[in-house]
Amino acid sequence: MTRGQEHFEETMMFKVQAEELNQARDILLAVYAALKQKGYNPINQLVGYLLSGDPAYITSHNNARSLVRRLERDELLEEILKNYLESKEPCG
Repeated sequence: MTRGQEHFEETMMFKVQAEELNQARDILLAVYAALKQKGYNPINQLVGYLLSGDPAYITSHNNARSLVRRLERDELLEEILKNYLESKEPCG
């Protein structure tokens, strides 16, 4: 195995602080509400932003565009994935 291939065999750890997750949740909820108030489909708009990084997908209503840019997209994605998977965990 070459030196470059060794890197692909390792699992890298990624960790976000709990404070950042709470902030991410609050930001996502505020942005969702602002998009909905303006008549947009919030899910479609957020997906567009998360995939492209283009803040034009997010309305400036209620300062939503500025809010969403406070965090990196990976922090927002982590919060979304965490909540989705935790809601799907089997009980017991």
